Amino acid sequence: MAAALPGNIRLKLEQTLAQWRQWDCHPGLPGAPTVVGLLTRGLSNYSVLVEAGRRFVVRIDGINPAAHSLNRQGEWHSLGAAHRAGLAPAPRYFNPELGSLVCDYLEPDALQPLTVADVATLLHDIHQLPARHHRLDLAERLLGYEKRAAQHQPVPAARLSALRPAVLRALSRAQWGQHPTVLCHHDLLRANRLYSAGRLYALDWEYSAMGSRWYDLAVVAAGDAMTPEQVDTLLQVYLGRTASAAERQSVERYGCVYRYLELLWYLAQDHPGLGPLLPEERLAGLTTALERADQHPTPPA
Repeated sequence: MAAALPGNIRLKLEQTLAQWRQWDCHPGLPGAPTVVGLLTRGLSNYSVLVEAGRRFVVRIDGINPAAHSLNRQGEWHSLGAAHRAGLAPAPRYFNPELGSLVCDYLEPDALQPLTVADVATLLHDIHQLPARHHRLDLAERLLGYEKRAAQHQPVPAARLSALRPAVLRALSRAQWGQHPTVLCHHDLLRANRLYSAGRLYALDWEYSAMGSRWYDLAVVAAGDAMTPEQVDTLLQVYLGRTASAAERQSVERYGCVYRYLELLWYLAQDHPGLGPLLPEERLAGLTTALERADQHPTPPA
């Protein structure tokens, strides 16, 4: 099964498995782990299921983390804190030189529903985790991906750039006022959530950093294409009360920023998952969201 991996990825996997005695497991492993199968082959990473008395997931970087503003050391610390709070699988080994991370494998439940109240509770619990030094600067992140997108896919990137002024306007209005930062996941999409033994866990903490709780909520609302009623439930459960108009507007505006960033991310990849053209449905969704956000020109109080 490992033979199907690219040569450099396979070598890093083998080196990670060879370090099994260094994995933080108690009791220790009975021997070197063996490969069970490939779990995912994403645009950014390879995830491999391995076994040595119990099962683990080995993630190998498929990209240069620094080029994508990923802080692997920070991710390791966030993951450890999240595990101690019962929100994430246990991290067992981390080797930035190999670009590898090992975590416990969580057996997925047969049903993986979209239960908005559970997602809201998970986000709320994440935002209670200890603060970190690393902070997400959204304007800087947008600029970095805009440059990469222009290099990799200049034609669709130029088309997308026509929406940049409206996106920056939405970002500025969303950030208006005093909003304390919290530790955020920043990528808690359905693919990065897992029900195991009836409990909802957060996976893939590579984008975790200090940021706005409203942006973290917006990522879920926009990324999961929630209905207005589902967004109402998300905010109601998260806040423990009905959201104010200003809070709803913050989520709406940050949702525009996320939609734009998502499109830039795909265009910035060495092997774009969406092909050389912008998907019309996603582009239309961003345009509609920006128009809706512009209907409320006054910054939220």
